[in-house]
Amino acid sequence: MKILFIRHGEPDYVNDSLTEKGWREAGYLSEKMVKIPVDEIYVSPLGRARATASLTEEKLKRKAVVLDWLEEFTSRIYKPNIPERRSVAWDWLPKDWMKKEGFFDRNLWKNDEILQEGRAPEIYDHVNDCLDLFLADHGYVREGEYYRVTKANNDTIVFFCHFAIECVMLSHLLNLPPMVMLHQFCAAPTSVTTAVTEERTKGMAVFRMTSFGDTSHLYVHDEEPSFQARFCECYENKDERH
Repeated sequence: MKILFIRHGEPDYVNDSLTEKGWREAGYLSEKMVKIPVDEIYVSPLGRARATASLTEEKLKRKAVVLDWLEEFTSRIYKPNIPERRSVAWDWLPKDWMKKEGFFDRNLWKNDEILQEGRAPEIYDHVNDCLDLFLADHGYVREGEYYRVTKANNDTIVFFCHFAIECVMLSHLLNLPPMVMLHQFCAAPTSVTTAVTEERTKGMAVFRMTSFGDTSHLYVHDEEPSFQARFCECYENKDERH
C-alpha cells in the first residue's frame, strides 16, 4: 500500500482558499498526479485543500471523498514567549520546547501541561484512531508499533490535506515524536510525501517514507516553492517570515 500526503497550495487563509501562486502550484501538481495510477482520493473539508484537489479531480475526472479528520490540526496552546494569546504548536520557539526532553519521546510528549491544556494529545489520538480505522478497512490493522496485514495490496491512496495534520499522521505511522516532525520537517505547499508499506515478514507490515516534501512538479515549471511553513533562513533576512 502506498499513501501520498499532499499539502494544499499556497494558502489564502482569510478566504480559506488559494493565492494566485497557490492556484498555479495546484495546476502543476495536477499534471504530476495525472501520471500516477491512483486508486482512491481523499480530501480535507477545508477550502484550501479542496481547491488544491479540484484541479487533480478535474484532470482525472474523479471526485475526492471528504474526510473530516483530515482537516488541519486544531490544537491551540499558550506559548511561553507569547503567554497572552494562543497559537499553533508548530510556532513554539525551539529554544523553549527543546529544553523539554519529553518532546523527543514519542509517548512522553503527551505529559506536557501546555499541550494537555490545548488538548493536543486528545486531538492527536483522535486523528490517528481515525487513520487506523481507515487503514484497517484497507487491510492493515495496527498492533503495537506495526500493522498486521489482513489484505495485502498495492493500492495508491492520496490525502489532500495540511502540513501539521500530515506531520501528525506521519509521526504515528513512523513511530516518531510529533514535535520533532512539526518543527524540523518542512512540507512546502503542494509538496508530495510518500509512505509505503514493507511486508518483510509475511503478515506484518511497517510504513517507510520514500520521499518527503517533493516539489519537483514546481521546478519543472521554474516555479519557486512557496516559503509557507518555513521561518527565516538567517535572522537578518527581513523579507522572510520571522
